[in-house]
Amino acid sequence: MKASMRSRQEPRRVSNGVIIAAMLLSLCVLSIVKARYCSTPFVKPDDQLQEQMNSSIRMETDEPATKAAGGVEQEEEEEEEESSAAVGGAGEPAVSTTTTTTVPVSGNGGGGGGGKKKPTCRMTSKRSERCEARGDIRVEGNASTIYIAGIDKERKTKPYARYHDPVAMAVVREFTLKPVTDSSPECTKNHTVPAFMFSNGGFSGNLYHDYTDVLVPLFLSTHQFKREVRFLLSGLKPWWVNKFTPFFKQLTKYEIIDIDNDMDVHCFPRIVVGATFHKDMGIDPAKSPGHVSVVDFKRALRKAFGLERVAASRGGVTGNGKPRLLIISRKNSRRFLNEREMAQTAAAMGFDVRIAEPDQHTDMSTFAQLVNSADVMIGVHGAGLTNMVFLPRGAILIQVVPFGGLEWLTTVTFKNPAKDMEVTYMDYNVKLEESSLIDQYPRNHQVLTDPYAVHKQGWDALKTAYLDKQNIKMDMDRFKTTLQEALDKLPPV
Repeated sequence: MKASMRSRQEPRRVSNGVIIAAMLLSLCVLSIVKARYCSTPFVKPDDQLQEQMNSSIRMETDEPATKAAGGVEQEEEEEEEESSAAVGGAGEPAVSTTTTTTVPVSGNGGGGGGGKKKPTCRMTSKRSERCEARGDIRVEGNASTIYIAGIDKERKTKPYARYHDPVAMAVVREFTLKPVTDSSPECTKNHTVPAFMFSNGGFSGNLYHDYTDVLVPLFLSTHQFKREVRFLLSGLKPWWVNKFTPFFKQLTKYEIIDIDNDMDVHCFPRIVVGATFHKDMGIDPAKSPGHVSVVDFKRALRKAFGLERVAASRGGVTGNGKPRLLIISRKNSRRFLNEREMAQTAAAMGFDVRIAEPDQHTDMSTFAQLVNSADVMIGVHGAGLTNMVFLPRGAILIQVVPFGGLEWLTTVTFKNPAKDMEVTYMDYNVKLEESSLIDQYPRNHQVLTDPYAVHKQGWDALKTAYLDKQNIKMDMDRFKTTLQEALDKLPPV
């Protein structure tokens, strides 16, 4: 009996052991699979910091710089229709392109139901929101309200391409999209062309932000209308509009409406609110209507300001003279401390040298002509380098990168855009011995010994230490070498 019982129990013990072994083996296999295929990629702390800083890039604004959330996410943009298809009457179907509020597409006009719906507003990137509709559109600008037939609920939007930056967006006027009802105001002015609404609030007035936040997105979003579009500008500054009027005339044949202060109710067959953003100072041709690029943007600028010079060369403006070097000067931070010596050295090397300092009061057309005449342009990182948009094809841009580990910043703002603009890029990385910081801090200070530790303290700390307090005394031997390299890179006569 005992033997019989033992014989029945032994197989059970063997079976349990096999099960346990199998479970352990399964756990091992799962661990290996997870380690091989499911592990989270290692991200360096510096990479995380750079991503955070990329979202906070600003160029010397009067507003306090704060850390902005998020980066730039680029999503596919649907191609726009040509203006001939865009212009319609009030009886056309009300359609759109966005996120939550929707407009029905039906054959009975803006208020019809039962049709396919498209979004009225959508984020085209983390920086830009675009709202679009057709049909019965009434704009009461003084009340910051746009009435749209066919939408079923209100939505608010700000027409400025810097949504990732709360400091900039805080000073951009908000507009409310509302359904058309019996109590909606009647039209006092009727238009037969589409409307495009944008803002020059935010950081406009700083040249870099003028282009990256407003002008490039504006060109990207409206060139396909072939000038048959009416601009509604919020936050209008007369001096700012006057500055870029020649460019606006390339995109619209109509006077710009100061929509914040206009007392009329303007009615349009179609409206687009907010420009599309692709990348800093750039356009992705694969996502743009008509597959235009930033070269097309530069071509529009050249036409606007009457710039005849298309290509740079070692022969300079005349083709048989000296190549022209333009030194972008600065009065405050990041100025060249030995600017005159730089000019003399360059002249001795055979350059025709010009020194200029653009500011808000600079005549845009005159300065554009000067930049277009240059074969090489050099300047310390800052908004003045934005004038590279006027450089001829094949010209050299030399960006002087201040001491402090700022290569990531200078890459995003000017190095990457330069290539798309057919400009040859060079950088000159300032050594500590060339920086005025060496006289402001003890040699063992963190600002001098560990710039990345300063970066980790946030944008304010970085900006204060390396952008606001630093000036540059160029090493003449290094400067000569850089200029010689630029000469060698210039196209022949």
